[in-house]
Amino acid sequence: MNEPHHHSSLDIAVGGEQGMDLPGRAQAGKRARVAVIIVALLLAAGAARTIVSNVMNAHHLADVTKQNAKQYVSVVQPVAAGGDGRIALPGTLRGYVEAPIYSRANGYVLKWYADIGAHVQQGQLLAEIDTPEIDQELAQAQAQRDQSASTLALAKTSFDRAQQLRQRDAVSQQELDDRQGAYNQDVANLAAADANVRRLQQMKSFQRIVAPITGVITQRNVDIGDLVNAGNGGAGRALFAIAQSDPLRLYLDVPQTYAQQVAVGQHVSVTEQEMPGVTFDGTVTRTSQAIDVATRTLQVEITLPNHDGRLLPGAYVQAALQTDSKGVLTVPGNTLLFRAEGPRLAVVDAQGKVKLKPVEIAQDLGQTLAISRGLDPGDRVVLNPSDSIADGDSVVVVAPGKGGAAAAGHAGARGAT
Repeated sequence: MNEPHHHSSLDIAVGGEQGMDLPGRAQAGKRARVAVIIVALLLAAGAARTIVSNVMNAHHLADVTKQNAKQYVSVVQPVAAGGDGRIALPGTLRGYVEAPIYSRANGYVLKWYADIGAHVQQGQLLAEIDTPEIDQELAQAQAQRDQSASTLALAKTSFDRAQQLRQRDAVSQQELDDRQGAYNQDVANLAAADANVRRLQQMKSFQRIVAPITGVITQRNVDIGDLVNAGNGGAGRALFAIAQSDPLRLYLDVPQTYAQQVAVGQHVSVTEQEMPGVTFDGTVTRTSQAIDVATRTLQVEITLPNHDGRLLPGAYVQAALQTDSKGVLTVPGNTLLFRAEGPRLAVVDAQGKVKLKPVEIAQDLGQTLAISRGLDPGDRVVLNPSDSIADGDSVVVVAPGKGGAAAAGHAGARGAT
């Protein structure tokens, strides 16, 4: 007999709750998955946005860097040297003869007789020096000379007597030889004493400072009571300086480019800035016949008459030499680059590339340079090139007068970054 199953109310309640919860759980899981997907999509979108932004920034930075790397330059074209075919070279006038006058004796200046600007003749007295030491040495030397003369007289008397006695066989030959040797020695001693006296007398004559040449006193460096020393070195100093001002000498350093065009006897026109419109005529007297390896110039000496004395020794002048300037080009002075290999000019080619050209400078005219070799008439030469510019650099040529604006805009682009 089967017994009936009895279900408690508790079991029915639990089973009912479990059956009713299954659809809710499925719906909750679905919502969670949707939320995860949404979060993942949001993260992916944010990452993509960051990547795109970084790529765009990288391209922008590359463009800015490329823009900043450009060099903006102004250029100028060489100009053919014109004028009348003459070159002007600076120089300093010198006296035809210039003589610094030193003391030959140590002492004190007793008196001077010529001041600066005085015209003096050769042999004229300029100053006197008090030399007490030389005076004492001379007195001592004269006394020694007198002593040597007395000794010689006695030796001669003794030698003469010995010769007479030897003839009578009263003295030996050895004694005669001894007295002759003593006599010869005293003769030499007297000669040495005489030489010493003459030397000191000559030194005493140096108390008188006289002009070695005819000319003008250009310097007086002593006064009464000054201590002076002999010689032109060490503590010695020039007491006076004298110069012959007619004619004058002018030394020029002619660039190697024009060295072959300079000849002895060639006419030279000399001007001085302080005398506008006045020209002085000179003549090439001689040349060094050699190029100075340090300056690549030829030294030229010019003789310049100065009868009226208008030109002064030491004055800065300009000398014009007649030359052939064919083939010489001029460029501004601010185009030159100084490199270890020598002077260079930065030239821009048709592709905007820089080429550093070695050049030979014929003449430095201050504002401009005369170039005799290495430059072509159609070259575009960079103005104010930077020290870092090199062969092969890419540059952007700006029109004259726009370089500043371009540079400013370039700087602004850098500041914006």
